[in-house]
This record gives sequence, C-alpha cells and structure tokens, in this order.
Amino acid sequence: MKYLYSFLFLVFCCLCVNAKVRKAVYIIVDGIPADQIERLHTPAVFDIASRGAYSRAYTGGEVGGYSETATISAIGYTNLLTGTWFNKHNVGGNDNLKPNYNYWTIFRIAKEQPKDYKTAIYSSWTDNRTVLIGEGKPETNYLKIDYVADGYELDTARFPKAPKDMHIFDIDEVVSREAAKGIRENAPDLSWVYLWYTDDAGHIMGNGPFFDEYVRKADEQIARVWEAVKYREANFDEEWMVVVTTDHGREENGHGHGGQSWRERTTWISTNVPVNAHFKAPYLSITDIAPSICRFMGFDIPRHVKWEQDGMPFIGDVDIYDLRSLPYDNSVSLTWNCYSEKAPVTIYGTATNNYKEGKEDQWVEITTVPAGQKQYTVDLTKLPDSQFYKFVLATPNNILNRWVKPVN
Repeated sequence: MKYLYSFLFLVFCCLCVNAKVRKAVYIIVDGIPADQIERLHTPAVFDIASRGAYSRAYTGGEVGGYSETATISAIGYTNLLTGTWFNKHNVGGNDNLKPNYNYWTIFRIAKEQPKDYKTAIYSSWTDNRTVLIGEGKPETNYLKIDYVADGYELDTARFPKAPKDMHIFDIDEVVSREAAKGIRENAPDLSWVYLWYTDDAGHIMGNGPFFDEYVRKADEQIARVWEAVKYREANFDEEWMVVVTTDHGREENGHGHGGQSWRERTTWISTNVPVNAHFKAPYLSITDIAPSICRFMGFDIPRHVKWEQDGMPFIGDVDIYDLRSLPYDNSVSLTWNCYSEKAPVTIYGTATNNYKEGKEDQWVEITTVPAGQKQYTVDLTKLPDSQFYKFVLATPNNILNRWVKPVN
C-alpha cells in the first residue's frame, strides 16, 4: 500500500509541476449595448467567445430595490472591480468619486495573496487607477499596480481635443497597442484594458453608421490584445482567461444612458474559457466577472470580502442562485433557485452593517437546509432587534447575500 501512496504522490507532484501558469485580462469597451454587438457580430469578440461562450448580461442592480444602480460608466467599472452594486461601493457617477474601499477590488484581492501577483492597467482615464482602484491609498493597504499605461487624457499636447472627440479614439489606439505589447513582453497575472471612444461615439451620433464604425474599430483594438494572449499561450506555459464586456447599454436612440430601461441595463460578456449554467441571461451580471476571475486564478478571497460580493462565479461548480426575500411581520422568507439540489445551504444573519465602516458584523448561524428546499423562513425574534438585516447563504461552491428591512 505504501508503494501505491508513493506513486500517487509522484503523480500529484508531476501534475503540479506541469500545470500551466494562469493569467487573466479583462477588457471594458465602453457603452456598447448587447443588440449592437450582436448585430455587428464583431470578429474578435465572437472569436474569443468561440473558445468559451457569449451571453447577454445585466447591470444596474435590482430595479426599485436597495441595489438599484445608475447605468453610468465609472459606476459600471466599479460594479466589475468590486463585484458589488452602488449601495456598497458608493461610486455614484463619473465625478466627485468617493469609493468605499472596504469593498475590495479584484486588484486588492490579487495583491493580498501570499504569491506576488503582477498587475497591470492599460487605460485612457487615470481615475480608473488612482481613484477606483485606489492605488497608493492607506484604505487599500497602499496597493501598487506593477505595469501602468494611462494618463493620456491629461496629455493635451500629444492628444489635443479634436472634432467628435476623435482624440479619445487616438488614445484608445495607443492603449490597445500598449496592452498588447505589455501582455506579450511582461505577461502580467491580472490586467485591465479600458477602451473609451465607443461611448463618445454613441453620445455624439447615436444609433447609426458612425457608431457602428467605431464599434468595429474597437473590436480591432480588442483583437490586438487577443492576438497577444494567443501568442503567450502558444509560446509559454500559460493559460489565459480573457473577458470582454461593456459597462452599460444605451437609451433607445443610442445617445444617452444612466437609467433603468431594458437597453440601458442590458450588457454582454464574452470569454474564452468554459462556463457553467449561470452564464446566461437573465441572471448573469457584470458583478459576476470579478468572482469568476478570482476562481480561475485560484485567489483566496477572505470571508468578509466574499460575503459582501453580489456576484457569483460563472465558471466551475455553483449550487444556488437568485436569492430573494419577503419580510412579513417578525419573519423573513428567503427563497432561491438551485443547480445542485443536494448541496447544503447554511444560512447566516446579522442585524448590523458594520462592514460599511470597515468593522466586523456579528453573524449568527441560523440553520442548514438542502438547496432543493429552495425556501426558509427566518424568525427575526431569534436575532437582535433591528431595522436592518443582512443574510448570507453559503454552500460548498458559492455564496449569495441579501439585505432586508423588516415590516414594522
């Protein structure tokens, strides 16, 4: 028997030695509604999806609920970065930005790992790094991005303002080339590529040939990054996860966004990796991207961070989804759907939201039920009296959370 154990140990060691190094890059191409990207069927976005999957998704949180979130650019980036909605991350527009850094970004998660993961940002907007990610701030534990190509919007000598904001397109050309070069030469473990001009094209011209043309040109910029990834995989012992998405849709005429209409809320995700059953509308959302990248990369997410994430992985095994709540008198009915009926669901509750201020919540383990039960009624008299409660449902493969204000 000891020889069998020795053999199995050797096999395990060989598998570990031969495992490919995993790396991830996500690309946000600003303000392209799902119907437009599908109608144009842009080659790079759908070539990436041919290796994995494409699906419509949503942004904007829950309409009419506590997580309702404006469909605006910086808000969308932060939805992705933190895996949370506005009620947590606190980014409410494109200016006067005041992120709540207690809700960690994926870059903070990467930098808090025992391994020294290298990170990169290729972006036309400096605030993505300095404000939304919070580089160098004490609130983010002085997080440092290793490779940076941004700040071009501040270089008015190199990129003077042009009609139809074409200087922004010129910046995106530089950003995409720098991203492709950085991936080929430096191969950061986690990268964010941000392309801006499509949003301006929509604002300026609305639906029509001009907007379509610059969506196609943005796809060519995406292709540069995709080719760099394929180069790395062909020439190095690496396996890459690529995610391409948009931050919001648009109003019906293509000009504006920010509201909760179906077209403003409807986004899309393209990825080159195998996906699970969660990767489909209407449940797939922009907040699912960060947890999915973390799972692909094998990042250990601290419990206090994971329990606040509103998204769930669209790769690997997952057990439950679509958590809803209905308060009634001194109880709250929690309902959910499941992918795995036999999975144990442990329900936790707290009557505090100390996490918002960077403090600990006092969680109480309420019960454990099989996922297939799909419902549990919480007796609020068993928890401290409060006008606010948080609930977490934890299974072996994912978590869901919900905020509740009980009926008086």
